[in-house]
Amino acid sequence: MRLLVARCQVDYAGRLTAHLPLATRLILSKADGSVSIHADDRAYKPLNWMNPPCTLTVTTPEDSDFTEVWELRNKDADTLVISIAEVLHDSSHELGVDPGLVKDGVEAHLQALLAEHPETFGQGWNLVQREYLTPIGPVDLLFRDADGGYVAVEVKRRGEIDGVEQLTRYLALMNADPLLAPVRGVFAAQLIKPQAKTLAGTRGIACVSVDYDLLRGLDNAEDRLF
Repeated sequence: MRLLVARCQVDYAGRLTAHLPLATRLILSKADGSVSIHADDRAYKPLNWMNPPCTLTVTTPEDSDFTEVWELRNKDADTLVISIAEVLHDSSHELGVDPGLVKDGVEAHLQALLAEHPETFGQGWNLVQREYLTPIGPVDLLFRDADGGYVAVEVKRRGEIDGVEQLTRYLALMNADPLLAPVRGVFAAQLIKPQAKTLAGTRGIACVSVDYDLLRGLDNAEDRLF
């Protein structure tokens, strides 16, 4: 990764145009080819950026106030031009391969725990398959309920409208399969937003709030004082 602190102006042209006047900013150039421009605020969000795949051309203009001009162009012919007037810091660092973010309580953990504890959804439920494949991707869990009917369960750590829409698409495809239909849906999450519950209700999808600590055996409801 290359870190460049410089006085620069930035111009973007493509589906829209944007201009950042001359000011001191941080420019990040990553090994994947992406370039982003940051101010000293706004947390992680850059002022402007270009994602790979893109090509970078660096020129040194004559008779100009700028010492260097970076022009990035992507496959859609959008351009990001960074005109550098003064470099205050320039360093490169080899970060190596990142192991990725590991969280406690993410969807994969919830999915595994719910597969082990089908009684979370009702007595007599049995797991058919984890990651049941559909033409547009895998539904997290496929169960049979006490009556023998198929139930597709989508698991999220935080239940929002997008998750309900995702499960709706899975159900449409699964119910088109005569070997499965009818298939009903359950949307399971640690926290489900009210808007997601409302949408799920209009789609005939049940919502189940999951107590992660209880599933892991770290919390026993019988031991609680209140």
